[in-house]
Amino acid sequence: MSGHLEQIRLDSYKPLRELVCEHIREAIINGVFAPGERLMEIQMADEMGVSRTPVREAIRKLEMEGFVVMIPRRGTYVSNMSIKDINDVYEIRISLDTLAAGLAAERISDEELEELQRLLVKVGNAIEENDMAKVVEADIEFHDVLYKASRNERLRNIINNLREQITVIRGVSMRYPGRLKDTQEEHRRLVESIAARDVEKSQEAARIHLENAERTLMAAMSERKGGEELHNSLAAKQ
Repeated sequence: MSGHLEQIRLDSYKPLRELVCEHIREAIINGVFAPGERLMEIQMADEMGVSRTPVREAIRKLEMEGFVVMIPRRGTYVSNMSIKDINDVYEIRISLDTLAAGLAAERISDEELEELQRLLVKVGNAIEENDMAKVVEADIEFHDVLYKASRNERLRNIINNLREQITVIRGVSMRYPGRLKDTQEEHRRLVESIAARDVEKSQEAARIHLENAERTLMAAMSERKGGEELHNSLAAKQ
């Protein structure tokens, strides 16, 4: 296991198992642990300065969220989603996000609209600073406000569940050259359409945003796979 976890700070009000779960989840999202990599409970517990029990509980939760896969008698591995898995998730998300955007255009409050506009600025500043952690954080906040504005709690929960299933590889597309700038422009068009209370344009903007995100992720994964195959081929010849 090549990853390295920092010690858990025990001054939080949250239960230890939640802190451990968040810590490991963040490490997976940020690429500390690579897709397909085996997670060793004892080593992670030692690095975080905790016992194995909260680590074991965290892994079970992360399995339910789709971040890890537990294989009997072999161990726990970071999820390595297939192209088919990703296509399935995006196929559903495009439909649901389109619906959420249309509902938001009809139901959003003035305060929520102001919050979306504020988050546009926050994402833009994070992009200029090249701070990927802040970009991801602001992007999640942006979509959370949008889903909340739909006023459909079941829809919001379903979308968030699907979003969690691809969070582990989302950073791959966000780091793709030019994608962050494109995302910012797509968000801007979406907010403008919602502000105009234009349901059709809001739905179209949401659909285009998700289709572009999927297309970029496919391209990034294809290039990464090609690079890995070339590396393996050269290694085999040595």
